[in-house]
Amino acid sequence: MKSLNKRTAPKSVMPEKVIQFGEGNFLRAFVDWIIWNMNQKTDFNGSVVVVQPIEKGMVDWLNGQDCLYHVNLQGRENGKPVNTLERIDVISRALNPYSQNAAFMALAEQPEIRFVISNTTEAGIAFDPECKLEDKPASSYPGKLVQLLYHRYQFFNGAKDKGLIIFPCELIFLNGHKLKECIYQYIDLWKLPEDFKSWFTECCGVYATLVDRIVPGFPRKDIAEIQQKVSYADNLVVQAENFHLWVIEAPKEVEAEFPASKAGLHVLFVPSEAPYHERKVTLLNGPHTVLSPVAFLSGVNIVRDACQHEIIGKYIHKVQFDELMETLNLPKDELEKFANDVLERFDNPFVDHQVTSIMLNSFPKYQTRDLPGVKVYLERKGKLPEGLVMGLAAIITYYKGGKRADGTEIVPNDDPKIMDLLKKLWATGDTQKITDGVLAAEFIWGEDLNNIEGLNALVKKDLDLIQDLGMLEAVKTIL
Repeated sequence: MKSLNKRTAPKSVMPEKVIQFGEGNFLRAFVDWIIWNMNQKTDFNGSVVVVQPIEKGMVDWLNGQDCLYHVNLQGRENGKPVNTLERIDVISRALNPYSQNAAFMALAEQPEIRFVISNTTEAGIAFDPECKLEDKPASSYPGKLVQLLYHRYQFFNGAKDKGLIIFPCELIFLNGHKLKECIYQYIDLWKLPEDFKSWFTECCGVYATLVDRIVPGFPRKDIAEIQQKVSYADNLVVQAENFHLWVIEAPKEVEAEFPASKAGLHVLFVPSEAPYHERKVTLLNGPHTVLSPVAFLSGVNIVRDACQHEIIGKYIHKVQFDELMETLNLPKDELEKFANDVLERFDNPFVDHQVTSIMLNSFPKYQTRDLPGVKVYLERKGKLPEGLVMGLAAIITYYKGGKRADGTEIVPNDDPKIMDLLKKLWATGDTQKITDGVLAAEFIWGEDLNNIEGLNALVKKDLDLIQDLGMLEAVKTIL
């Protein structure tokens, strides 16, 4: 089997237009795959220079393969299984700014560079007052970015057409706003000239984005088969689902420079990412959070099997289409398309997604993902959403621990304070006390949920049904 490098496989040579902070699986299977598609289908004609954001990383591995690797997309499309393999050649080179600082700073001097894209984990967008302008490099990602921007400003004498477009992909709401705030903090901390601050404000754009693609990463279980199929010893294969969505809060002129939609990709340039963030949290994370305890307590372990189950499948559909969707404000056809895509993703034939892996920290997840829907539904419909409330009762039951009907151990995992509360409440054996105590736990909910009209009575009723009939029979009562 051949090694994978530019001597054994064709590799395009294009102008370096993108600096990418991060070399991990997600960026390579999402952003670099998108740019590769843009090169194939539009006149973008740009390559990516990868910068390793921390001292220890994968750039040596990448350079060892001349930055060539395969992306394996798996999932369903229009009900049919999809399993594709594509060789991505969009990364020109990969740098470690800790050992190649001069080469890193020289990126600022390249006139064709136009975009900066990052995924430095949620903790990466942070201001560290210990960073200095003369550090080689600054330890924080925003610090490195300001070093680069300031050098570019100086090198091109503040030329207005040399500003950069910056897309952070870190998984925090309004990531662009947070990054911009950090940049201004460094400009002030390092006492950089007002003219530079004005150049950054007027000539650079930092835009909030929302990214959505499940990327399991290196396919350990399938790697031998994949390498056989591609005829290369590729040690950087990335496996991901075929679904992708990138929402970018930026004006149309930015879209013109980054023509992903022209390439037929699901990249949206919008005035505000907030409704899309809300849609994802509500219609993807929301159903996940309640289907998991309902499925597990019904004896079903895999998300896909839950979707295909005669009863639980109907429960998921009810929560998704009849309840959560009714609480959002985007156009109905757009919501239906997204909701159907989510169910297709849950039904991925290639991923055995364990429901127990979703059960970690279920109470805080319910608070952010499902509780807003409970309140809006009540406000709009004048009644509580039965599926979402049944999901809460299922979480409370799951946290009782013990064993499932088939003898499988139930092992809840959450904040010790939450675990302790549930243990004490279940020790009473009284579902009224359990309901009162869980709903009153302001340290979980930020409020006393006993004040939501009818919620206490419905949760108690569902808890009793689950204890008396079992989870599956309890679910049947609301379908």
